[in-house]
Amino acid sequence: MESTAVTPRKSIKEIVMEKMRAHRAQSLERKQLKRKRTKSFSCDDDRLVSRAVVLGDDDETMFWEEEEGTVEMAQIGADRTKNVLILMSDTGGGHRASAEAIRDAFRIEFGDEYKVFVKDLFTEHAGWPLNDMERSYKFMVKHVQLWRMAFHGTSPRWIHNIYLAAIASLHTKKVEAGLKKYKPDIIISVHPLMQHIPLWVLQWQNLQKRVVFVTIITDLNTCHPTWFHSDVNRCYCPSEEVAKRAALVGLQPSQIHVSGLPIRPSFCRAILVKDELRKELEMDADLPAVLLMGGGEGMGPVKKTAKALGESLFDKENGKPIGQLVVICGRNKTLSATLSEIPWKIPVKIMGFVTQMEKYMGACDCIITKAGPGTIAEALIRGLPIILNDFIPGQEVGNVPYVVDNGAGVFSKSSKETASLVARWFGPESDVLKKMSENALKLAQPDAVFDIVRDIHELAEQRGPLSQMTHCLTSSFFQSRNSSFISSTS
Repeated sequence: MESTAVTPRKSIKEIVMEKMRAHRAQSLERKQLKRKRTKSFSCDDDRLVSRAVVLGDDDETMFWEEEEGTVEMAQIGADRTKNVLILMSDTGGGHRASAEAIRDAFRIEFGDEYKVFVKDLFTEHAGWPLNDMERSYKFMVKHVQLWRMAFHGTSPRWIHNIYLAAIASLHTKKVEAGLKKYKPDIIISVHPLMQHIPLWVLQWQNLQKRVVFVTIITDLNTCHPTWFHSDVNRCYCPSEEVAKRAALVGLQPSQIHVSGLPIRPSFCRAILVKDELRKELEMDADLPAVLLMGGGEGMGPVKKTAKALGESLFDKENGKPIGQLVVICGRNKTLSATLSEIPWKIPVKIMGFVTQMEKYMGACDCIITKAGPGTIAEALIRGLPIILNDFIPGQEVGNVPYVVDNGAGVFSKSSKETASLVARWFGPESDVLKKMSENALKLAQPDAVFDIVRDIHELAEQRGPLSQMTHCLTSSFFQSRNSSFISSTS
């Protein structure tokens, strides 16, 4: 009678690790043939005991070694400029905006003490599909059902663990080369997919006690589970809601820091006077103003809403306007041209892509926008009541109750209803507008970006003892051996 045997199948972790070991073995063989000399160095505090092989023409030098054959980091406590690598992707404008805000805050707070790089490591160094994320994201967002399916379909941990492990097996060495290029003392991720592979590289190179790794979440409420990684030194959450999600998936209280969303310092620290701004921007000095935005690409029901506002903000009985309108069309030149041809009955200012949004927000009394986290955070800092007219499924869904439940705005997808609401706010319901403005200011966190960089600086000062990362493969690439057995009949 034939017997049934249970054969252990290699886990994803083991497969990826074997691939890395084989690659490293081949690299070491080549190094032995080309080696010219060996250098070793150690640190007094036992935080670093490392060995660097200096090669002639081999481009696969050790991670922290200069390719010319000199070791840059002889000691952790060396008196030198520290490197900060901020990992982002242009899958939506919020990630880059947060990255640049952190970069600027480092410069303001610490000057030349840190050298900051903002990089899309996957686009620069990895292959498909990592180097194609921006194009793929834009395509799926335009076909919103695809994005909804992708967001929710990859949310279960076992699904994105398999996906990330498969991607890692293909691109880890390329990402390692990218990290080697910048030799970071601190790595900051502002994108949900920028934690897993870089952390694995650090662990593989035994650098987890030398490099501070933090995540800054850029979604205000609902965020994808890939944002949360148990091996980071700190996870900066923009709201209590996100902090609760982090705790539920296993992050420790010492790792979770409720900070607010990082907004660029030029916006946070701008001292603005509404009357002066309106004069500078050539707006009516007396009429209340509404700011209508369609994002960087001028998307959404901007034209329809603008026309509805043009009607609702004109008092037909008295034949005069009761408000004025500012429209930000972004890069949508067609929209800008179309709106410019309309014979408006109220004062209207039509703008393309603007870089000084703080001035336009400071000159207005309320804002109409989709539920992007960055725009919401900026509006709160300016005390602007918010009318949300759209959202991207998945990460922006929770931004609506974040605003509405805190009394800082409302949600309306109807252009006519939105226009009617603004007319009431500028007329008999002005007290409602004032109350929402007060609630917005209470919810705002203008110092978030500085609180974050100061905390990161403290982590960097104590980086050795603070690291809690393990020496094994990161949890996001782990698949239990117990779940990987199969039965076969011989």
